[in-house]
Amino acid sequence: MSRAAKLTLAGSTIIAGGTIIFVHYAQQAEKTAMHAGVVRDIEQQRVKKERLADFEMQRALEEEYRKVQKVSDGEEPKT
Repeated sequence: MSRAAKLTLAGSTIIAGGTIIFVHYAQQAEKTAMHAGVVRDIEQQRVKKERLADFEMQRALEEEYRKVQKVSDGEEPKT
């Protein structure tokens, strides 16, 4: 083989190997980012459920207090 052919083969091999390595690392980074998104979504759902539970508890307390106490809406009575 001529020197030019050897250099072309070596260059092509290096470029192909570099491309394969780059694609591998890009896929790993994408997989990690997607997993982080799933973890973030699960955490957001957990927080949403907690807030909903707190809201329901506050609603139940409000109903309980309204049964026991007279509640005004903040307006002064009309005379």
